[in-house]
Amino acid sequence: MHAFAMASLCRICPLVVVLQLLHIYFLGIYGLKHQTGKDNVTSPPNGKPFPWNKMRLPDMVVPIQYDLCIHPNLTTVHFTGLERIEIFVRENTRFIILHSKGLEIISAVLLPKDDLRSRKPGKQLQVLEHPTYEQIALQAPEVLTAGQRYLVVIEFHARLADGFDGFYKSTYKTRDGETRIIATTDFEPTSARMAFPCFDEPSFKANFAITIRRERKHIALSNMPKIKTIELEGGLLEDHFDVTVKMSTYLVAYIVCDFKSVQATTSSGIKVSIYASPDKWSQTHYALESSVKLLEFYEKYFDISFPLPKLDLVAIPDFQSGAMENWGLITYRETSLLYDAKTSSAFDKLWVTKVIGHELAHQWFGNLVTMEWWNDIWLNEGFARFMELVSVSATYSELQIEDYFLNVCFGAIARDSLNSSHPISNPAETPTQIKEMFDTVSYDKGACILKMLQDFLSEVVFQKGIIHYLKKYSYRNAKNDDLWNSMANASSTCSESDFSSGNFCYTASRPLSSTFSHMGKLTEIEEMMNTWTLQKGIPLVLVKCEGNTLRLRQERFLKGVFEEDPEWANLQSRYFWHIPLTYITSSSNTVHRHIFKTKTDTLELEGEVAWVKFNVDMNGYYIVHYEGNGWDNIIKLLDQNHTLFSHKDRVNLIHNGFQLVSAGRLSLDTALDLMRYLRHESSNVVLLQGLGYLEMFYHMMERRNISDVTENLKRYILQHFKPVIDKQTWSDEGSVSDRMLRSALLKLACELQYPPCIQKANELFSKWMGSGGTLNLPADVLKTVYSVGAQTIAGWNYLLKQYSLSVSGAEKNKILYALTTSRHCEKLTKLIELGMEGEVIKTQDLAALLHAIARNPEGQGLAWNFVRKNWNRLLKKFELASFSIRTIIVGSTSHFSSKDKLEEVKHFFKSLEDQGSQLKITEVVLETITKNIRWLKRNLNSLRNWLLNNL
Repeated sequence: MHAFAMASLCRICPLVVVLQLLHIYFLGIYGLKHQTGKDNVTSPPNGKPFPWNKMRLPDMVVPIQYDLCIHPNLTTVHFTGLERIEIFVRENTRFIILHSKGLEIISAVLLPKDDLRSRKPGKQLQVLEHPTYEQIALQAPEVLTAGQRYLVVIEFHARLADGFDGFYKSTYKTRDGETRIIATTDFEPTSARMAFPCFDEPSFKANFAITIRRERKHIALSNMPKIKTIELEGGLLEDHFDVTVKMSTYLVAYIVCDFKSVQATTSSGIKVSIYASPDKWSQTHYALESSVKLLEFYEKYFDISFPLPKLDLVAIPDFQSGAMENWGLITYRETSLLYDAKTSSAFDKLWVTKVIGHELAHQWFGNLVTMEWWNDIWLNEGFARFMELVSVSATYSELQIEDYFLNVCFGAIARDSLNSSHPISNPAETPTQIKEMFDTVSYDKGACILKMLQDFLSEVVFQKGIIHYLKKYSYRNAKNDDLWNSMANASSTCSESDFSSGNFCYTASRPLSSTFSHMGKLTEIEEMMNTWTLQKGIPLVLVKCEGNTLRLRQERFLKGVFEEDPEWANLQSRYFWHIPLTYITSSSNTVHRHIFKTKTDTLELEGEVAWVKFNVDMNGYYIVHYEGNGWDNIIKLLDQNHTLFSHKDRVNLIHNGFQLVSAGRLSLDTALDLMRYLRHESSNVVLLQGLGYLEMFYHMMERRNISDVTENLKRYILQHFKPVIDKQTWSDEGSVSDRMLRSALLKLACELQYPPCIQKANELFSKWMGSGGTLNLPADVLKTVYSVGAQTIAGWNYLLKQYSLSVSGAEKNKILYALTTSRHCEKLTKLIELGMEGEVIKTQDLAALLHAIARNPEGQGLAWNFVRKNWNRLLKKFELASFSIRTIIVGSTSHFSSKDKLEEVKHFFKSLEDQGSQLKITEVVLETITKNIRWLKRNLNSLRNWLLNNL
């Protein structure tokens, strides 16, 4: 029946017109009492009473299947649509409430589902609109009966959107300079309603049968395989796609383009294809290899076959985020899918692999099992971020993603240690609030607490819990508690053989591991994890060693707020966590475990120890402060034999030290002393962490024009790290961490005007420029070479020309960054103008462009002033609360560290509030600037003196 319905859908337009002419009913506004009483009627801006007054849809009517026919005209940049929605009525009603935004509804007709064969005429539905809620109400002339199915036929049209949401226009240029247009979709979280009227909430899952009309020169893609193509009068082709599995509207996708592809088939028979514009086809092969490998891994890991017969991954020329997990048709920003062996660095390869791993994880986490509502988006995004680690570690161990994952948690901590953070599971009702949930808390903190839970339960038990969760809620919606119940279920059924020594596993009556004797009931998994998902923030564990006794306290960790501040006590009130602690001591390499779920606790050790280190390998999500002489002991240990600690533990110690400085718990001198041993450090990851802090201080001082400290930091870095800088080769040789260290070190050395670095970069740039841009330079040093070359007018102009000619997104990113490092304001202004025009520099790159310019001391004022003066122009390009707008706000302001700038930013944010543009990110920025001011006030003199004493 579905195949017949779809085949006839696009040709029922004449029938709809006839129905309109023959059956026009006078429709009263008022229907059943329970729907149209005082509490349920609202008056939207158009003045007509609307029978529903809530942002969320009622569930009196639910969709079963959408038959959707779309015809985008890429010449007029319009599209027409016809849909037939099979609905089930759960309660008697005269209204069908659904979403629609920016669509012109031509007609809406109701057909009884069981009377289709009798060819009885349909009944016209009156269309009422509520633009503020992005809803329409279809009013029937008589009551729709509970328990019955109906068909709603809606004809509509609209322009292809100019932005990045809904059904939108994207363009690319061929090597010959021809501009070509494609039409593509991006619906998450609330933009399916911009493409077709629908029940646009994640719990309204349905099947979708999609038909696309196109010209012969194009192809059409959708979630499912194409089952047939019909030739229409006038030369148009009509592609019919198989009916989807049951899924949410935000996962629907379709594309009309002229792309080329490469294909392969997985061991389980899934056809995988990578699509890109014809000139970039050669960059698709790595994505194909990794997609097949990762898809096969997930099928085994989840013990659930990929439920669709094909999977397409498409590189879209204009794309706001990194990628979108549409079921069976994943869309990507070009730089997140395409890999060019000549210009893609080691980090670029890791990035492409992990983004593919992220989106493929979503085919299970998010698509197969979907969060019930957007407040729990972390169940999608936190899991997908975590599964990047699991999948890439298993399939591409040489990429060393475990080390990269440390930075994921550092990013989460940076946000979560501010009072303006929010709980992982957080109320969100409006489209703006929902978009704001897609942030580092949902993604990164979500991933880090899952990593902690995995370490707590053991990998085997954790995997069992995931499989239980996915199988139980397949094609359904789930919430926080459902996940914890699945984990508890897996824990209660595991055996001693399920985990290796030292790991933990529940039984129904008691924990198998005596180190977790504080845990008993299965419900305590939920109780523990609720302390991580239902309250914001991160705990600080304070450790005091007294003989063979460890005294523990926990507090809420806050940066920029100190114990002596009047608000301190209130900000600490009611916060505490159930923390699965891990620690090692000088007397044993055994990982000891303890559940810390009170404000204070004590641990008795087997004899006195010289040192103790908590949060082993940073598997936990908490900060540790070693009171008394604890940090002094650690500094001595690192000086004597830093290999006593694993490289992850060393990274963790350095990170904790500088976090504690921001919280007023540790002196900056002590944190800097902690890094003195780095001259003996052999781990690239640890070197990058330590250098990262010194580089951050350098840029802070440079932006504030504190010239003496800036110069001394430069001298210290170049003296202290000279041996490791001089050891770097200008090549792509070595392990991934070798290559990443090389990229970072040479970039920093040249920024600090280290003569050998500048000389070599200039030499390579001159050769490249002399070759007409054809010389292949090592990809890992491209950004450094281009940045040095961009400091001359001729070099800058040449780079801009090459930027417009390059077909490698990886290379374009490096060139654009280099262009933003110019110290000539007129050049930076030119870049902003090009970004706003959207031709040479695409609009999708404008947010990153402004961020990079603001990082430049010569560009920080320029970027900030531009954002203030052009806010309304920016809102025409990006939706409020979009990733781009939030990046622009943070990028142009969060580095400020003076009271004057704080007042400027406050004034600007107040003006936005007055215009109705209220965003949570503004609180984050104001708190960050305040923290920066306080950090400088407390630590500037210490930094100045420490440098003088150590040079």
